[in-house]
Amino acid sequence: MPIYEYRCRDCHHLTEALRSMSQADDPIACGHCGKKHTQRVLSVFAVAGSSDAGSSCGMDGSCGHAGGGGHSGGGGCCGGVCRHHH
Repeated sequence: MPIYEYRCRDCHHLTEALRSMSQADDPIACGHCGKKHTQRVLSVFAVAGSSDAGSSCGMDGSCGHAGGGGHSGGGGCCGGVCRHHH
């Protein structure tokens, strides 16, 4: 089940809830004031992972490739496009 975010119309608190897709637009009780004057808001999400067990590239352009040998044309977790070169 996905996690949805809801904003309270009274206290403006943001509450997360694990709900089925069929219940996504139904109001829930606010986690702060308990009122059911909530509305689902659009959320951003991120996917983390690596296609190469020996490397890690950060979203800020940092690159931690194992071996310290730099990039080899188009391979690895970042496709050779990291802004940080060894």
